[in-house]
Amino acid sequence: MSPDVSPGPQRAGGAENAAAAPAAPAEPIPKRRVGWPLTRPREVLASFTFRLALLYAVLLAGSVVALLGFIYWSTAGYMARQTDATIEAEIQGLAEQYRRRGLSGLTTLLAQRSAQRPTGAGVYLLADTEYRPLVGNIDAWPDVEPDRDGWIDFRLRDALDAGAALGEEHAARGKVFRLRGGLHLLVGRDVRELTAIRGLIRDALGWGLAMTVALALAGGWLMSAGVVRRIEAVNQVGREIMEGDLSRRIPTDDSGDELDQLAVNLNRMLARIETLMTSVRQVSDNIAHDLRTPLSRLHTKLSQLRDTDLGPEAAEGIDEAITDAEELLGAFNALLRIARVESGSRRAAFADLDPVVLLHDVAELYEPLAADKEQQLRVSPAQPQAGAGEPGVGRIHGDRDLLFQALANLLDNAIKYTPAGGHIQLTAAPARGGVVLGVADSGPGIPPELRGKVLQRFYRVDASRSAPGHGLGLSLVQAVAQLHGARLRLEDAGPGLRVLLQLPAGAVAGNGRDGDGSA
Repeated sequence: MSPDVSPGPQRAGGAENAAAAPAAPAEPIPKRRVGWPLTRPREVLASFTFRLALLYAVLLAGSVVALLGFIYWSTAGYMARQTDATIEAEIQGLAEQYRRRGLSGLTTLLAQRSAQRPTGAGVYLLADTEYRPLVGNIDAWPDVEPDRDGWIDFRLRDALDAGAALGEEHAARGKVFRLRGGLHLLVGRDVRELTAIRGLIRDALGWGLAMTVALALAGGWLMSAGVVRRIEAVNQVGREIMEGDLSRRIPTDDSGDELDQLAVNLNRMLARIETLMTSVRQVSDNIAHDLRTPLSRLHTKLSQLRDTDLGPEAAEGIDEAITDAEELLGAFNALLRIARVESGSRRAAFADLDPVVLLHDVAELYEPLAADKEQQLRVSPAQPQAGAGEPGVGRIHGDRDLLFQALANLLDNAIKYTPAGGHIQLTAAPARGGVVLGVADSGPGIPPELRGKVLQRFYRVDASRSAPGHGLGLSLVQAVAQLHGARLRLEDAGPGLRVLLQLPAGAVAGNGRDGDGSA
């Protein structure tokens, strides 16, 4: 199949008798409605703004961890150092008594301190060489190895505290010494209050860090959702413009921020592009419209001259001139037809149609041409019989003449470029939210890198332009697809080309009407 064929037969009410419609005025720039960002979570999570906010949250969390760590070291660490200093001071006092009064004086002093504060913070224990308690306020030597400076952290039972449950344990810290005669001395402090304060500080720091991260993520989410919503508005306008609606503009909110200024500049650029595109289209459409009338008169005069009594050579020359005039008229009529379709003036003729009946009508018109080339032309599904009550593929909503013309162009190309003995298939199948019409052939096809270019006006795969046609056939098909909100795809049929036209479903399904919308 090749894109260089002029539009095929035109049904009644065709566009060749209409002048190019003026371009529709551009829509006013809509204002963006401010509201809660109804953006899908996946779009927010995948956005650059959210990743930037997440990085900010990580940096903020790191800063908070450093700050809270310093606070923890300044409070709990200070209290721990104060505890060690208190133990060192008691050790100095006991050492002084030991030097002045010996072991008996030390034992007396330990007994006094243990008796004075049986439930106090001080921990004292003098043990023999086998670590059996001699005097003190704990009943067993802690089973903990001291560090190189003699400090130990151990668990202390509250057996001597009448107000506590028997067997309850809490933390304690002390320092051990070895006295003359193999005796062992432990001096320490009950650090349950320090442990509790440390826990409170850790909990407060943990909750503060969690709240900081949560607030940072929530703020990043809200900020990302707002930015994603505004960017999605730009993307939506871009998609609509790519589908052919050059009058669309990006919504603005008059906030004057960077995104609003970007939208204003893009709208100015789009307005300029629309003006230039309209000018280019008007030039070609006006040329086609202005030259069609003199060409029609020239064709008429040549036909009249052909009917006069002329010699064989003159008659042959006139026939060639008539053929050239008809070819030029066909190109101009195709341009005017595309212009009228792109203007959207044919929407008033939209009706619910049966796509299967439409395909069979097109195939019936071109079946003799396919038979001359010994090609197999098949239509799937088969045309339903009257009263059969078989379910179809659904109905479509559109202009029957334009859809017939588009399918005729596709089928005409398929027949022209499919070799003798090849096969061509017309299909209609239900799709998500509509119906897909397809034309597939076993011809040479179109290279993938050229499938986007063949939809342009006057573009032909045949660079030498030796084959008949003007390169407007697929341009009309594209214009009809855009008018109907359809999607046009060119695929590899292996071998050959498959053209798929996905149309939205009709407003009424299964209402018992035939293909032309009549009862």
